[in-house]
Amino acid sequence: MGDAAHPDGASGPRRLTRRFPQLTRDTARPQGGGRAAPGDSPAPARQWPLLSVMGGVGLGLLLVAFDVSRIGALMIGLSLLGGAALRWALPSVGMLAVRSRFTDMLTYGVLGFVIVILAMMVQPKPWLHLPFLEDLVHLTVR
Repeated sequence: MGDAAHPDGASGPRRLTRRFPQLTRDTARPQGGGRAAPGDSPAPARQWPLLSVMGGVGLGLLLVAFDVSRIGALMIGLSLLGGAALRWALPSVGMLAVRSRFTDMLTYGVLGFVIVILAMMVQPKPWLHLPFLEDLVHLTVR
């Protein structure tokens, strides 16, 4: 590394290589981790993707608390699937971005899908019947 000046006139050493430094001093922001609205917007507007997912999950938990369990669990799963869709569609999602775009989409999508499937299989009177799962349960619970 040299002590060449930055092209914009800033002082300090400039990196001459694309290799990562041996010692890192900060954590990189995840892909898409920038604000979802301009910086002069109020805080809720800057984080609307995260707040919409959290609002859906909160509403689902409230429904579960009021003994509307199946609909509440569906709401939670659909909110997570919505978070995966937001992570895929928007270039900046604020604090909804935790890891890389692919990892976030996979995590939100798989968790949301599993919760929706389980909500539709809840007894009594399940909306979805998967016979191979019933056979698996009978084999393990004998």
